[in-house]
Amino acid sequence: MDEHGGPANRIDASKGALFVLFLVTMIDMIGFGIVIPFLTYLVEDLAGEQDAASIGIWVGLLMTSYSAAQFLFSPIWGALSDRIGRRPVLMIGLVGNTVFFTMFGLANTLLMALIARFLAGVFNGNIAVARAYIGDVSSPQQLATRMGLIGAAFGLGFTIGPFLGGELSAPAERWDVFKDTIFETNPYLLPCVLASVLSMVSLLFAFKSLPESLPENRRVIGKSRSWQATMKSSFSNVKAMIGTKQIGSVMWVTFLFMFGFTIMHAVFILYNQMDPASGGLGFSEADNGRIFALIGILGIFTQGGLIGPLSRKYGSVFILRFGAVLTGIGLVMIPYSQADYMWFWLFPITGCIAIGNGLFQPSSSTLLTAISRQEGYELGTVMGAQESLSSFARILGPLTGGFVWTKTVGRTDFFDYHTAFHLCGILMLCAFLLSLRISFRPSWMQSEE
Repeated sequence: MDEHGGPANRIDASKGALFVLFLVTMIDMIGFGIVIPFLTYLVEDLAGEQDAASIGIWVGLLMTSYSAAQFLFSPIWGALSDRIGRRPVLMIGLVGNTVFFTMFGLANTLLMALIARFLAGVFNGNIAVARAYIGDVSSPQQLATRMGLIGAAFGLGFTIGPFLGGELSAPAERWDVFKDTIFETNPYLLPCVLASVLSMVSLLFAFKSLPESLPENRRVIGKSRSWQATMKSSFSNVKAMIGTKQIGSVMWVTFLFMFGFTIMHAVFILYNQMDPASGGLGFSEADNGRIFALIGILGIFTQGGLIGPLSRKYGSVFILRFGAVLTGIGLVMIPYSQADYMWFWLFPITGCIAIGNGLFQPSSSTLLTAISRQEGYELGTVMGAQESLSSFARILGPLTGGFVWTKTVGRTDFFDYHTAFHLCGILMLCAFLLSLRISFRPSWMQSEE
């Protein structure tokens, strides 16, 4: 051990290395978010004669496939990086991004789009490796700040991705230079090519400025744990943690919140695309990109400026509950927007969603960290279990949203297209009610009273 409590042979990271890690994480979120604005339109173009119900299912599948691939392959990338080092695994991921982002933009069938999206998720399953790299090169005093880079990259990537996806869709309809080119026959290729170019730039930065963080004498030698064993261990950790009162309550609350929030990812763009005569907003791809960028900007503002003062004043438990309620209100109100003066309606609605989510997410992590430390649980085990449960919610949410939309979009009774958004609100209400079980107060708060 060195004087800072880290490994004696820890390699200190340069600013260039940290910048590359920031880019890797940001591009992961750009890759996730860049398809959101045009996904419904791409499915419509590729679906041909299929009806609106099938479109809802395919939107859900395409969104779920990315998260499912990350969930399934993250343990494989992590184990591989323990054996051969972090640097080659991160660079393999960037090469995969470069190829499969463009492949998605060139897809001419729904099956090809699904395969490309899944493979992009496979190669973007290395965010855990980026976190491990930071752990390798950081002292305990540096760790929190450097891990904060990952959070900042997530927020920035989710803001930039949808904006680029919306603004660069169908370029031949807006700029003459793209007419009679491949970008006219493949109207969603340009944003995907840009994502590939960003990934290639990151690859060049990684080749030049990213040293290996895991010395050979600290690597796993011989046969590593199998994928099945890794999955079994993950589910065992989840089962053990959800059986505890305080940690289990926070994890279930977070699962319900993420479930409801990711249902919105699928049905929001389906609703926005609907003709105003049918109750929708008639959004273009650019409109979708701008609204998701607005959500991202408000989320960054909330996590960067509001969460600290509010948590110190009211406590993380209250902020967690308030975030769930505020997000639920915003999600339920989405389908009651009016196409006339739509931005007048959507600004406060998306404000509720973005600020509520921005308050909830860090409060959940703060509570899990504080409870783990105060009650003597291993923080890595707790966070790993939480990430597994959240990943399952991100897989289940878009599928559920697509299915519910399929069953309700054509109805005119009580269970019409509003239903999916009502379901989001019900899940947020359940999260709030379950959060009432959380009676935890950190020891530092008790000492101040």
